[in-house]
Amino acid sequence: MKRVTGWVGVALLWLCSAVALAQGGSPKMIGMYVHQHWPYKRPYAARTWTLEDWRGYTTGLKALGFNTILMWPMLETVPEPLMPSDKANLEKLSKVIDMLHNEQGMRVYIVICPNIVARQAEARKAMFQKRHYYYCEDLVNPADPVAMQKMIAWREKLVQPLKNVDGVAIIDSDPGGYPDSTIAEFVNLLGEHRKMLNRVRPGIELLYWMHAGWRGWGRLYEKGKLDLGKPAEYEETLQRLMALNPEPWGMANGLEYARKQGVAEKVISFNYGRIEGEPSFPCTNFTGANAYEGAKSDAPRGVMGNAQTHCVQLPNTFAFARGAQGLPLSNEEYVKFAERLIKGQGTAIVEAWNLLNSPDAKAQRAMAAKLDGLSRRKLQMGDLQGLLFGSAKRFLTDIAMMLRYKAAIAELADAVKSGVAVKSALKRLIEDGGAWQARHGYENNWYEPRMLEALHKIGSPSLREALAVTYEVQHPVKPGETAFEEIRQNFARIEAYTPRLMAAMRKTLEEMEAKE
Repeated sequence: MKRVTGWVGVALLWLCSAVALAQGGSPKMIGMYVHQHWPYKRPYAARTWTLEDWRGYTTGLKALGFNTILMWPMLETVPEPLMPSDKANLEKLSKVIDMLHNEQGMRVYIVICPNIVARQAEARKAMFQKRHYYYCEDLVNPADPVAMQKMIAWREKLVQPLKNVDGVAIIDSDPGGYPDSTIAEFVNLLGEHRKMLNRVRPGIELLYWMHAGWRGWGRLYEKGKLDLGKPAEYEETLQRLMALNPEPWGMANGLEYARKQGVAEKVISFNYGRIEGEPSFPCTNFTGANAYEGAKSDAPRGVMGNAQTHCVQLPNTFAFARGAQGLPLSNEEYVKFAERLIKGQGTAIVEAWNLLNSPDAKAQRAMAAKLDGLSRRKLQMGDLQGLLFGSAKRFLTDIAMMLRYKAAIAELADAVKSGVAVKSALKRLIEDGGAWQARHGYENNWYEPRMLEALHKIGSPSLREALAVTYEVQHPVKPGETAFEEIRQNFARIEAYTPRLMAAMRKTLEEMEAKE
């Protein structure tokens, strides 16, 4: 692939901008959020991507119509001073930002959580690519000026290598927040980031990301129960932000509130969960209507999708791009798209994607066998090969493994319902689900309703203990106390939920076999 860099690239970007302005302004955003919270294997986890991985993936996105990248660089987990892996990651992301600008002509934003720093000792126990976020999260009290100054000073150093970004989005919660912290303190926190960004590079846009609400997440830490933000709280936040006027600034979400205040032109829609929910055990979603419709938005500045395991979520990524551009979506369009991934295999790929949602375990296993055979052939990748991260074989093998995993869930659910061959069905799930989990290495929450229902019904002591997992506090918080530390520990415990559940399934199988 020929790359356009240097003054030629700058000239081309200037020309594209000039054309867009002549046509009435910048083109609307069609964005992808590259989430990096979870540590697992390459190429499944974005933390592990090389510069070439980024180049290939975003070349594919650009061909589909995407023009903006949002990434969470996980600055909150970085200890002071930098560990070698953190330094290397920041240097890589600096090159990624320049590549996205100069080669892809894309806008680039990063996310920073409002008031989070690393627990130094915990953060130093793992290199960046292996570090669990909630193991080392610590929250700064926005009412403590000394702690705030220290946090902002460290963030300024971390943002320096990323100073060429177009903007920085600061989310109002999840993660973030503090017990009994006020909206005024949150807006002041945004103002301190505005000052910091001005020192790093004037002109970086500050995005207020309206999510669960600053007070909403604060109440979680206070009471132990999630109580989302209220309309009056969102309105107050926006009014205070407008009074602060931290130009250049914009908003992610909150179009109805922005319209009331006359600032609708600042809004981008972050339509979360339409491509993939988070955190999710990796498995391809083939739910085109959800992704397609989710890409449609009245937000004046455009729309942002999100994914966690990007190399697995290709059909919904395609559907989102089609919806954002008002293009048709049909089975024929999916086949054309799949042909651009692997030439001559579009029909087989789409058939396999469709079967992922099927209750027919026999058909799923038959298709998995067919894909195994295809993966052994000489395959020719198409013009969207960057979305395959360099391997058509891996892509087909992944689908085959997911089909067997889904078949095993259906078989276990049927076995538990009938009370026949439960042990053998559990064994297949351990084998097929375990093989897929070992391949991608994901460890966080594993939510699969049919599987969880069946495991609850098996009801072994090991399974009951493993399945008793929650983000919220399960007892009343005493007057004068908060659920702050317990909530953090609950989130940290879920970071390694999948290995615990796998271990509980294996122990249950051993107990079943011992009874024979």
